[in-house]
Amino acid sequence: MTSSLHPSPPSRPAPLHARLGQTLRHRILDGQYAPASRLPSERELIADFGLSRITVRKALDDLQQEGLITTVHGKGRFVAAPKAFQDLRELRGLAEALAPQGRQLRNRLLGAWIGPAPEGIAQRLGLAPGAAVGTIRRLRMLDGLPLSVETSHFPAAIAEALLQQDLAGRDVFRLLEDALGLALGQAELAIEATAADAELADALGLAAGAPLLRIERLTHDAQGRPIDFEHLHYRSDGFQIRLQIPRKAHAA
Repeated sequence: MTSSLHPSPPSRPAPLHARLGQTLRHRILDGQYAPASRLPSERELIADFGLSRITVRKALDDLQQEGLITTVHGKGRFVAAPKAFQDLRELRGLAEALAPQGRQLRNRLLGAWIGPAPEGIAQRLGLAPGAAVGTIRRLRMLDGLPLSVETSHFPAAIAEALLQQDLAGRDVFRLLEDALGLALGQAELAIEATAADAELADALGLAAGAPLLRIERLTHDAQGRPIDFEHLHYRSDGFQIRLQIPRKAHAA
């Protein structure tokens, strides 16, 4: 027995993909499909509604364009949860920023190594070219789904100490402060749009070339020494940057 599609007025019949989209939209908005839950697969929808794959895929693509669902390659399509956001008026780690939003963040260590610093990284960390630096790369998972890939570079001594800590369960900022006793000062940020290369796309469950939000952050300790140079790549469908910016009064 097949499920019924959303009705279409006889005077203005809607295409089948639009009727399926409206049916799924209602199920999402009334909570039948909960935020972050997996939608039925294309095969299941084809069997359930008696429609072609082209029709089902068009309906799902339209819902994704609306921001109601997201795709994680290899896992399926999911109901979009409200976008996580970070307020950049304070220097916080991602877990610290998301905790008040009630979101569950988990980390997966993708790699960690110590080696000679490329010239650009050495320069940003105030080190001599070729000096030893440690690199730590983690996948940040929000509510069980990939959110970002974080690649962080540290002077070797700091990296060696961090590698003894709980990198899967804690923010690097809290580890720097609590475990290593380093007082953090301020950070410089640059934010831009970019496209996912094959490695980032694979980690984030996206197609190569998908849009990403890229943040470059250089964090200094309280004495002004650079200690953490990072590149943060976020899925653009799951994350926002928020700021409140006052306007200065101008003389008449």
